[in-house]
Amino acid sequence: MMAKLFRKRAAKVWTILHEKIGTSTLEILPPGTRDFYHAVVRKLLGKNIPFLVGGAYAFSHYTGIVRHTKDLDLFCRPADCERLLDAMATEGYRTEVTFRHWIGKIWSDQNDLVDIIYGSGNGICEVDEDWFGQAPTGDFLGLPVRVVPCEEMIWSKGYILERNRYDGADVAHLLRAQGMKMDWNRLLARFGAHWRVLYAHLVLFGFIYPDEPRQIPQDVIQDLTERLRRESAFPPAVERPPLCQGTLFSHSQYRKDIADWGYRDARLAPQGEMSAEDIRQWTAAFADDKP
Repeated sequence: MMAKLFRKRAAKVWTILHEKIGTSTLEILPPGTRDFYHAVVRKLLGKNIPFLVGGAYAFSHYTGIVRHTKDLDLFCRPADCERLLDAMATEGYRTEVTFRHWIGKIWSDQNDLVDIIYGSGNGICEVDEDWFGQAPTGDFLGLPVRVVPCEEMIWSKGYILERNRYDGADVAHLLRAQGMKMDWNRLLARFGAHWRVLYAHLVLFGFIYPDEPRQIPQDVIQDLTERLRRESAFPPAVERPPLCQGTLFSHSQYRKDIADWGYRDARLAPQGEMSAEDIRQWTAAFADDKP
């Protein structure tokens, strides 16, 4: 009797989960939010301002994993951000450049939010022409759009290793779903000198999915393993003061390294692209680790 009841309840739970997973990311949005997103995207298409759809929509597009987040992420080139925000302001929306080195925002009257992204919080992943050249097409609420390429999603998510936000699982799911379809040479080029970040995610992927080795080309693993072997055998000379690249992963968890232990911040020139004022504003926004 108990076994029969358990099977019945398990079947009901599976049905609910299956229906949820099979539901579009956009279909689970509140109607007002969905209307706002549709209006912004439709108006941007009408104004012929290039943009890409990212965030939860793009993640669902590549992996089939559905989730509702607090906003819609649209990506554009840095040179187009001000024009895009001005165009939305003329339509009556409240807009702002929130952090000048990477993001602006558009709000509805009900405080629904669209993020306009042209870089990344660590100053690394700037949107360029190649994002658009490699972007696949998709359907967004009946509107034809282009989607952030999978390689760029992995590149930007690969650095998000905060105490209160970790995108490593997203990277693993993207690799699982798209590993055999991706342009690995382009992905390697995106990470460039930061190839260890990609290598770390690939090593973890092999742990997470030990039965999915084909998703990661063996020549990529062998190349990165050989790079690590060479660097370990012939480590570069230590500069003074030494460099801390942990700040590329977290806005807050490496403050002491910079403030008290004398490390150089990798977000600053010559390694990084952020100014001291950009870093100050970005760090201040997360006082006490609360956005």
